[in-house]
Amino acid sequence: MLQKANDFFAGLPMTIIAGFFLLLDLVPHLTEELGGSPMNLNFLPFDPAWITIIISGTPLLYLAVWRIIYNRGISKISSALLITIAMIAAISIGDLFAAGEIAFIMAIGAILEEITTNRAKKGLKKLINLAPTQGRRLKDGKEEIITAEEIKHDDILRILPGETVPVDGKILTGETSIDQSIITGESLPVDKTIGDEVFCGTINCFGSIDIAATQVGEDSSLRKLIQMVKDAEKKQAPMQRIADKAASWLVPVALLIAICAYSWTGNIVTAVTVLVVFCPCALVLATPTAIMAAIGQATKYGVIIKSGEALEKMRQADTIAFDKTGTLTYGRLNVSDIFSFDKDLNDISLLALTASAEAKSEHPLGKAIVSYANEQGLSLANSSNFKMITGKGIYAEISGNKLLCGNEKFLIDNGIAIDNTIQTILMKLRKQGKASILVANNTKCIGVIALSDVLRREAKNMVSQLNSMHTRAVLMTGDNAQTANYFAEQVGISEVRAELLPEDKVRHIEELQRDHHKVCMIGDGVNDAPALKTAYVSVAMGNMGSDIAIDASDIALMSDDISKIPYLKRLSNATVATIKFSITLSMFINFVAIVLSLLQMLNPTTGALVHNAGSCFVALIAALLYDRKFE
Repeated sequence: MLQKANDFFAGLPMTIIAGFFLLLDLVPHLTEELGGSPMNLNFLPFDPAWITIIISGTPLLYLAVWRIIYNRGISKISSALLITIAMIAAISIGDLFAAGEIAFIMAIGAILEEITTNRAKKGLKKLINLAPTQGRRLKDGKEEIITAEEIKHDDILRILPGETVPVDGKILTGETSIDQSIITGESLPVDKTIGDEVFCGTINCFGSIDIAATQVGEDSSLRKLIQMVKDAEKKQAPMQRIADKAASWLVPVALLIAICAYSWTGNIVTAVTVLVVFCPCALVLATPTAIMAAIGQATKYGVIIKSGEALEKMRQADTIAFDKTGTLTYGRLNVSDIFSFDKDLNDISLLALTASAEAKSEHPLGKAIVSYANEQGLSLANSSNFKMITGKGIYAEISGNKLLCGNEKFLIDNGIAIDNTIQTILMKLRKQGKASILVANNTKCIGVIALSDVLRREAKNMVSQLNSMHTRAVLMTGDNAQTANYFAEQVGISEVRAELLPEDKVRHIEELQRDHHKVCMIGDGVNDAPALKTAYVSVAMGNMGSDIAIDASDIALMSDDISKIPYLKRLSNATVATIKFSITLSMFINFVAIVLSLLQMLNPTTGALVHNAGSCFVALIAALLYDRKFE
């Protein structure tokens, strides 16, 4: 009941009413100050400032008492308590306008903070509003419309053009383009076909598709995204806790100065004015408004920051440790080089022949070759007598040709010679971190096909930007040293730690942190989760990365765009700078107001105006952070 009454008084409609009555009480004060005769308000049975005090002062009193009862230790003494004391002091000397003004401007400050916070939460609200409420399930050959909560794992769902995907799923039939901007931040629709994954909350742009539900309810991508942003609001940042503590010790300091002022001047009005201007409204507002504006700014660009603490830690990070596969690279194998040693076979013919032989293979390298050949539109021949030799390669017959596809040892074991030319090519490919499949017929090696993970296009520029920001980049990977060094050289990373197991990554991060480095770990897989948890701050590749990695991290890149790392550094720097500037500004205004109060140049009314103007400035400065460009 009390909470409902408190929320009612703190709402915008009641605050407007409080402002009206305060304005009504202000008119006589202004006319008197300007030398005119004060307006007669005898038609009112009470001073109109009392309405303002009751409406805007009740939430302050409620908060102060609640914290005294439920908070522990020094946190019982809060900014709300100091403001309440100042309000009661102003009432005790008969300055009802000053008391009402303190309460009203604090109410305005609270509403301004809420507006800034709501604006910063625009990304979250957009996510919540786009959460699908129903889906079209196929059952016994018929379509039925059901609520999103009724959808179960493995249900077959049909999504028509223009409809929102209700759950995460895999396409069974149909081809389309999906607008994934709400999840990944991508500006263009992504083409999807059979076997591709689609995500909850995304929009089917063109063709009709049938999907099998894979992640439903709270496990879906959109629901997890919403929960991550909600969780970010629950964690206070270190600077916010410092501000809260500062507000606690300000109460006894303010009371002490007010007592000294009364002893020095003998004027109770001066003491009350000191209490009024000492209210730490702007100090308390500085951190939460800036943090929420920054989190909202990042959400617009597909970056989920789970807490204000993560944002502050990102600013302090001086070392960025990157996993390779899925982080600096796309994490998928692709054909990079084709070498034909048979004059009757060009590169395309060799690729088609090899893909035909590998068509029945379950090995990732074989699958990658077949996939690449299909992408090139090549026609594959049927194979016979297919055999797979684990750890070595495959044997297949294509149109009467007996083919061996595998590693160097496999060919040698089958009597195929590897000459110096081939050895030189293989050595060069190894130095480039590429995997090789040798192709041979009955008598000789007829070609080599090399495969490599694909480096992200933005990786090199991203590392260059980090270097310009005096941030050290380190590559930590489970790959062999040659592969790691090759990719590190491509992006401009000079420090490489290769062939690491998950526990090795943890150990290396701990070593760096013992050397007083603040390490930010960036990874995407299950094996990165321990390192992500160990690091001072961590970033997960949210789109392709595993759920475990995302849960273990402080920040998630929903579009897997690592060019956002320098953006995160700039955003965190700007946020902390904004907080520091706002705190400095509020303390400066307080200091000037206290001096003017002690010189009796301010009274409670004018002191409240001067001081609480700082609160408005702080909230507006934080609001500007939301739309700032960090390119």
